[in-house]
Amino acid sequence: MKMSTRGRYALVVMIDLAKNYNTGEYLSLKEISEKENISLKYLEKIMMLLNKAKFLDVSRGNNGGYRLIKEPKEYKIGDILRVTEGNLAPLKCLGKSGECSKRTMCETFPFWNGLYKEINEYVDSKTLEDFIG
Repeated sequence: MKMSTRGRYALVVMIDLAKNYNTGEYLSLKEISEKENISLKYLEKIMMLLNKAKFLDVSRGNNGGYRLIKEPKEYKIGDILRVTEGNLAPLKCLGKSGECSKRTMCETFPFWNGLYKEINEYVDSKTLEDFIG
């Protein structure tokens, strides 16, 4: 499993929004883009995914931007990564789409399945609050 920039940047953006949560203010994409040195176009694509997942409150207009809908402690890192990266499985045969015809005979399946469970448990044990508090 290798994280793409989409997953890494989504996490960075969500942490920025979490740090801003108590102000109640919206952060503009331009502010985030400049602060994090991420292309505005690329950020727009990431924000569409996060918004579709109902993670964000969006305000349009001159003073518009983004903010979190829920408290930072309610956002699991695993959920953010799954929205942007999809399945976190180290092998295709472990994900939602993966059914391997050799699974029952595969000597390595228990190892990979155990790793997959550890990955999910770890990313689900962390929240945005862990990065800001």
